[in-house]
Amino acid sequence: MKTLFRKALRRIGYDFISFSPRASSQARLQYFVKYLKVDLVLDVGANTGQYAQYLRELEYKGRIISFEPLSSAHKSLVKASTGDANWEVAPRFALANEDGELIINVSENSQSSSALNLEDIHIKHFPKSAYISTEKVLMRRLDNLVRESFLSNEKSIFLKIDVQGFEDKVLEGSKRILDIVSGIQVELSMVPLYENEMPYQDMIRYLGALGYELYALSPVVCEPESGKILQMDGLFVRT
Repeated sequence: MKTLFRKALRRIGYDFISFSPRASSQARLQYFVKYLKVDLVLDVGANTGQYAQYLRELEYKGRIISFEPLSSAHKSLVKASTGDANWEVAPRFALANEDGELIINVSENSQSSSALNLEDIHIKHFPKSAYISTEKVLMRRLDNLVRESFLSNEKSIFLKIDVQGFEDKVLEGSKRILDIVSGIQVELSMVPLYENEMPYQDMIRYLGALGYELYALSPVVCEPESGKILQMDGLFVRT
């Protein structure tokens, strides 16, 4: 009976898996956060708050600070955080390697918005990632912003970066707080999805040079037709 039920589930795109680091990306993240004794999550590229809500579902009860530059998404993010005393939303800044201004391309689906241009393969497989407008936003270094406004007595920061090809710029602007960043999550593109984004091999080497080793990989974007992995989330731990 169990086998028949499982076959029926697979026909509609579902399956049973064990909630363990070996089989589940959710379990890996939960174990990772507990293993590092994380007491502050910097949620960079928060969109409307999906990641912070995901962490709460995984029973993380500590402090979260979310950063989102786009006006519409930021408004939804503030609303989503209401009622959670340990979830703060930073002012509307883009984070990069310098202070200044930045033009962000806004995609139809919001989550694919980026300061970089899209590669053709991205639009081919995901038409709603196409840009429909732009926004000019203030740009800050994360280390300047965090040191000025957000740190108290945190000992283990987890830095999550979801900025659509701009990851290296965020990391460059975070160097002065890396001494207390024990873990990093960053998107790694197997093929370029944005023009001039850092290839995944170079990103792994770059993080290695900063003192972080690869802890786990989880597929997040696949070609709809073939199932080929286009992008993965990489978890990195400070050595």
